[in-house]
Amino acid sequence: MTDLSSSKLSRHIREAKLVAKGLASTKHPILAHVIPMRRCNLACGYCNEYDKVSEPVPFEEMKRRLDKLASFGTNTITISGGEPMLHPQIFDIITYIRSHGMIAGLISNGYYMTRENIEKLNRAGLEYLQISIDNVKPDKVSQKSLKVIDRYLVNLSKYAKFHININSVIGGGIQNPEDAVTVSERAVELGFGSTLGIIHDHSGQLKPLSGREEQVYQKLRRFGKKKFGWLNQFQDDLAYGRSHNWRCRAGARYLYICEDGLVHYCSQQRGYPGIPLAEYTREHLDHEFRTEKPCAKFCTIACVQQVAMLDNWRAPQEPFDIPEAFPKHVNQGDLADEVVRVEP
Repeated sequence: MTDLSSSKLSRHIREAKLVAKGLASTKHPILAHVIPMRRCNLACGYCNEYDKVSEPVPFEEMKRRLDKLASFGTNTITISGGEPMLHPQIFDIITYIRSHGMIAGLISNGYYMTRENIEKLNRAGLEYLQISIDNVKPDKVSQKSLKVIDRYLVNLSKYAKFHININSVIGGGIQNPEDAVTVSERAVELGFGSTLGIIHDHSGQLKPLSGREEQVYQKLRRFGKKKFGWLNQFQDDLAYGRSHNWRCRAGARYLYICEDGLVHYCSQQRGYPGIPLAEYTREHLDHEFRTEKPCAKFCTIACVQQVAMLDNWRAPQEPFDIPEAFPKHVNQGDLADEVVRVEP
């Protein structure tokens, strides 16, 4: 058995155990999304998750945050940004995640996937990498382009020992939706996983797909499970501007930890609940697990929805309310006003 095959088998066994753990208990987070820095080398037109000035979170502080997440029994840590590969100790962060027995994932724009960095990621113990590619050639909306990144994808196909998923996208002002087919086909050619994302604009809002976008969506959907990532009812609802009925477990089974160390529902609902991770308790986890989220019907965050499916069959939720322990600035009316809505 090759090193890559052995690594893949080990990862699948760990995944199966963690799924079983998640089904057996609702008391721990399944996935925590951690931001070690907000700075990015790019400036995509639809993105509201980056800046050009912020400093990286010091490694010792990152260790404290990871210790706290480990104490909750968190299954998986995904590192994002900004561009997390800009963090000077990104490899140490990944190694520290693995030292706690948690699965380590990374979301990157791919610009820093040199052979040297890939081999460092291998040694650090990275298990998953996701790269979103928005188009074939750079344009005014995005420079996350296949033409620019392809040489780094070739590096990954040669040297990476971790799972790689390429996410092609439509929506969000992307000018040539047909590029998503080209990107997906290239991902499969290189032996990577491939998924399709329907993205929001810079304000976090989502519009139903245009005629051209719908044609691309249907084409990729017809490829089905054999070649491309599973497109589920959640994505169908996004594509056609329909609300979806599910139990969002953000703040409990899914945690989003910003660079300031605050716990938020997700990247598009930053500010709620807005509690420092250091002060977050199992009481908060339990409350958020049981609490219905006003923003869930038109949510655009697929990873939150996927995590929630583990519990969608159980534990009905209660109307949104604010416990005394929560920050006073959080207001039910404010949150409802900031729901990501589909515009006709």
